[in-house]
Amino acid sequence: MVVTFGLVGVVLLQFLGQPCVAVQEPVCQPKASCDECLRSPGCVWCKGQGFLKQGESNERRCDSLNSLKARNCTDVFAPTGEKITMKNSNLNSNPENVVQLKPQSLKVKLRVGVPEEFKVEFRRAEGYPIDLYYLMDLSYSMKDDLEKIKNLGQNILNKLQEVTKTVRIGFGSFVDKERLPYVSQVKSKRRNPCLNRVDDCQPAFTFQNVLPLTDTAKEFKREVSKQKISGNLDSPEAGLDAIMQAAVCQNEIKWGNVTRILVYTSDDTFHMAGDGRLAGIFRPHDGQCHLKDGFYDGKTFDYPSIGHLSRVLQANNIQLIFAVTEKSVPAYKALSALIPQSVVGVLEDDSSNVVQLISEAYGNLSSTLLLEQDRTPAGLQVSYRSYCKTGEPSEWQRRGECTGIKVNEKVEFTVRLNASNCLPGPEVLEIRMQGISEVLKVTVETLCNCNCDIEENTEHCKGNGTLICGVCRCHEGYLGQQCECKQHRDMASADVMLRSCRRNNESQVCSGHGNCECGKCTCSGHFRGEFCECDDDSCERHDSKICNGQGTCECGKCRCTELYTGSACGCSKERKKCLNKNGVLCSNHGNCTCNQCKCEAGFLEPDCSQLATPCLKYKKCVECTIQNKQHSHSCLVDCESVQLIHLKDNPNLPCVHEGVIYDVMLKPDGTVIIQYADLPGSIDKTAVIIGTSVSTIVFIGIAIIIIYKVLLELYDLREYRSFIKAQEQTDWKETQNPLFQGATTTVLNPLHTQDC
Repeated sequence: MVVTFGLVGVVLLQFLGQPCVAVQEPVCQPKASCDECLRSPGCVWCKGQGFLKQGESNERRCDSLNSLKARNCTDVFAPTGEKITMKNSNLNSNPENVVQLKPQSLKVKLRVGVPEEFKVEFRRAEGYPIDLYYLMDLSYSMKDDLEKIKNLGQNILNKLQEVTKTVRIGFGSFVDKERLPYVSQVKSKRRNPCLNRVDDCQPAFTFQNVLPLTDTAKEFKREVSKQKISGNLDSPEAGLDAIMQAAVCQNEIKWGNVTRILVYTSDDTFHMAGDGRLAGIFRPHDGQCHLKDGFYDGKTFDYPSIGHLSRVLQANNIQLIFAVTEKSVPAYKALSALIPQSVVGVLEDDSSNVVQLISEAYGNLSSTLLLEQDRTPAGLQVSYRSYCKTGEPSEWQRRGECTGIKVNEKVEFTVRLNASNCLPGPEVLEIRMQGISEVLKVTVETLCNCNCDIEENTEHCKGNGTLICGVCRCHEGYLGQQCECKQHRDMASADVMLRSCRRNNESQVCSGHGNCECGKCTCSGHFRGEFCECDDDSCERHDSKICNGQGTCECGKCRCTELYTGSACGCSKERKKCLNKNGVLCSNHGNCTCNQCKCEAGFLEPDCSQLATPCLKYKKCVECTIQNKQHSHSCLVDCESVQLIHLKDNPNLPCVHEGVIYDVMLKPDGTVIIQYADLPGSIDKTAVIIGTSVSTIVFIGIAIIIIYKVLLELYDLREYRSFIKAQEQTDWKETQNPLFQGATTTVLNPLHTQDC
C-alpha cells in the first residue's frame, strides 16, 4: 500500500496542466510608427494630416480608438479582425461520408489584443467503426487471466457489435525489459522464468504484437491460445513501454481511421521514466516505433514519461481503458487523471468480467466530449465555452468539455482566439475532439502592418519629404513635422534655434521632454506645448484611472465631464447612492458628498439608515427624560429629532439605564423614536439565593433523617417477624429416654431399727 500511494505521488508530479487565463482589456502603449502601433495591444493609428498640435510627437497618433475620437481624429486606421469559412460541411452519420465536426476549415485574422470568436458543432455518429487492441500483462500472476482471455474474443466482438457493425480486434502482450533487476539473467531462469518448474513459461520480453487488428474472432482465439505465461523479478511491469509501441506503430498494429480503443489489463503497477537507470538505460524514449518481427526488446530506451505518452495517445486519437485489479486501482486512477480520454475499471482476479468492463468503459468514454487544440503558437491564447445539455454556457476554460452526451446528440462550443503579440506569419491551429480523427483547421493571421499608400514630395510635406500614414518622412537636410525647416550645420544658427526652444535662459531645451527642430520643440510621449511643458499623462488618478476615466488630462489638470468634479474627477454630482429606500437623502442624518453619504456620528453608511450603538448614543437623552430636564440646553442637543413615547406596561426592551428600560428605532424620514418604560421592582437576589440554599440544605437533612428512621423501623419489624415465625415453627416433644433409669433413695430412721 505504501508503494502504491508513493507511485501516485510521483505520477502527479510528472504532469502539469495549463491554467486558463482570462482575457483582459489591453492598455495602449503609444508607438512612433503605424506598424509598431498596430503591434501594440489596444492601439489604433490616426492618419489625419492636421491632427497633431504644435510640439506633439508622432507617438500621439497612436492611442486607443476612443481617445483618438475624443481628440477629433477623423481618419483612423483601425483594421478589424474577421473570420472566413473555408469548409463547412453539414454533420452527417452516413457511413460513406461521416461528418462529426463542423466547420472543417476556417481562416481568422486577428488584431493584437482583440479576441475573435466562432462556433463549433459536434455530433457523434451512430454506428461509427471501432478498432480495439487488447494489451495484456503476461507476468506469472496473470496465469488464470490468460486462460479466460483465450475464449473471450468472440464475446468482445459481439458486445461491441451492439454499438457498431464494423469492429476489429487485436492482441498484444508485455512483461518487462530483459535486464537486471527486472528479469533474471540466469540461463535456466531466462528460458523458463516461472516460479514453479512444472509450468512451461516463455522467456520474458518487453512487448510483442501478437495479432494485428482483425475482424475474425477465430483468428483472435487461435493466436491467443498459442501464448504462454512468462515472469519477471519485480512487481512493476513495462506497461508504458507497451502502450507507447501500440500507439506509434500504426502500420504494424493496422490502426484504421476510426474510433481507436486500447484495452490495458494488468494486476500490478508500472515502470515510468527514470526507472531504466537501474538497468543502466539512460537514453530517453524517442516516441518512435521499434518493432522487429513483432517484438520490442526495450534495451535501448528508458521507459516513456507520462506526459510524453499522453501527447502520443492524443496525437493518434487513441482512447485508453485500464482494466486492473482492485489493489492497483489507486495508481491507475492517478495515471488516468493525467491522460485525457482514459478510464479505469476494476478487473476480477481471473478477468472474468472483462467483456462487461470494456462495454461500460466505452460507454463512459463515448459520453464524455473534450474539445481542444493540438498545439498553440506562442502569443496566441485559445479558450472554450461549452453549451451542454442545459443549454447554459459554461465559464471560459482551456478546453471544451461536456459529459453524459448520447450518440446523435448535437453539442455546441464557442472558441475564442486572442493574440497577445504579432505572429511571424500564418499559423495553422488544429482543433479536434479527443478520440476522433476529424480536425478543424484554423489558419490564424495577425494584422500588424498598415500597408499605407506612399506619397512622395507631397504639398503637406512642403515637397521635402514622403507622406506615409499621415507622417512626413523628411529628405536629408530637412526637419519638422512637415519638413518645413532646413537643418543648419553652423554652430551660431544652431544656438539661435536652441534658445527659441527654452522658456528662459536657465531652463532645459524643450523642458527636457523633446527635441528642438527648426527652432520649435517636438515633444516625446504624452508631452506637448510650445516648450513641452504639458504632460497629459500626469493628472491625478482615481481607481487607478487617469481622471477616473470621466475626464481628459490637459497639461497636468483634469477637465471633467458634466457629471463629475474634483481634482481627479472622482466626485460624482449625482445623488442616487445617497437615497434610502424611501427616497430620503442620507435619512436626514448625514450629508451627500460625491454621491456618498457622510453620516453623523453613530449612524452607519451607506444611507445613514441604521444606528451603530443606539443604547449608548441616546442614554443621555433617556437620562434627561428621567430627571425632567428636557428643556435644558444640553438635553435639547442630546434629544434633537427624538420622539419619546412612555409605555405603561412592562414590555421587553433591550436597553437599561437607571431604573428605565428603553428601545431606539429610526423612522424612514430620519426621526428617532425612543420607547421607554419603568423597570419593574427588583428583588435582592443575594438574599434569595442564600435563603433558598439554607432551606434546601435543611430540607434535605430532615428528609435524610426521616428516610433513615423509616428504613430502620422497617428493618427491625422484618427481623422481629422472622423471630416470631421461627418460634412458632419449633416443636418441643416430651418423650422418655429408654436408657435412662431414675435414681432410688432409701432412708432409715435409727429409732425404729429392730434387731433381727
